[in-house]
Amino acid sequence: MPVRAVRGATQLEKDDRQQMLDRVSEMVTSVMEANELEVDDFISVIFTATSDLHSEFPAYAARQLGFGEVPLICARELEITGSMPRVIRMMAHVETELDRGDITHVYLHGAAALRSDLTRVRSVPDE
Repeated sequence: MPVRAVRGATQLEKDDRQQMLDRVSEMVTSVMEANELEVDDFISVIFTATSDLHSEFPAYAARQLGFGEVPLICARELEITGSMPRVIRMMAHVETELDRGDITHVYLHGAAALRSDLTRVRSVPDE
């Protein structure tokens, strides 16, 4: 089975633990739905968070979704002048029959602006 990487990102309105869990869960679930993936298809997931987020580990939300046996790691995003605040990104390595060009990367809320160059982006506006 081919191994592919799939990306996702979301933005929080504020550094709030429940919003962190909700938004990360939404991002992971959306990546799974968009690419017809199950938890068993995941090899590993890397989460990054901007330095203004401290309320919870993003990986904890994935564990609550059943990712207990999938290797997960959290890291700090680079601090680049002018970069978008309160962003959580993910890069997952998955087993899938999808061709690389058919992978759907999911950018939610304000993070949709991060990769406007991708045509296969699902965005969710802030409410």
